[in-house]
Amino acid sequence: MPHHYQDHYFFKAKKEGFLARAVYKLEEIQAKYRILRPGFRVLDLGAAPGSWLQFTEKAVGPGGRVVGVDIKPIRHLFAPHVTTLERDIFDRACLEELNSRFPPFDVVLSDMAPSTTGIRCADSARSALLFERAIEVALAVLKPPGSFLGKLFQGSESNQLIAAAKSRFNRLKVVKPGASRKDSREIYILATGLRKTQ
Repeated sequence: MPHHYQDHYFFKAKKEGFLARAVYKLEEIQAKYRILRPGFRVLDLGAAPGSWLQFTEKAVGPGGRVVGVDIKPIRHLFAPHVTTLERDIFDRACLEELNSRFPPFDVVLSDMAPSTTGIRCADSARSALLFERAIEVALAVLKPPGSFLGKLFQGSESNQLIAAAKSRFNRLKVVKPGASRKDSREIYILATGLRKTQ
């Protein structure tokens, strides 16, 4: 792991038994907005290595349901109310499986990010594609008044994607958690109150 990742949050995660430092972004958003509640059904897209699953597992409790999807395997033993799937969310069969195997979700989370190239416009364009797909999946599997939280690299596509998400939800906030690295252009879009379709 590159040296610049090994900051306060990296060591805190190791000490507290979390699989990645990213857990503290979700923890901060949850503390402020309470999007996860006991008994909720939650879908976590891009869930590997699994730190958001660890947090969500406890937040929804044994009466809830958590499903984690990633193209990479998630090698961790979770509680029985957590299911992990090694799938590509761009594959239509993945969406069909989510809809057929699981009841509608209350919350969809996405911490997906592309493998970065260092070329800002390329990285933001690839992030935009992931975010756009995450929203598509969320709209297909959420029940009103469900919530969506997704990561997006700021770029030329950001405003258009945020506006599209805003049109389907009652409230939308752009959040930059303290655990995000200072040099990162990542933001989180928190959309709550999914509207019923006419």
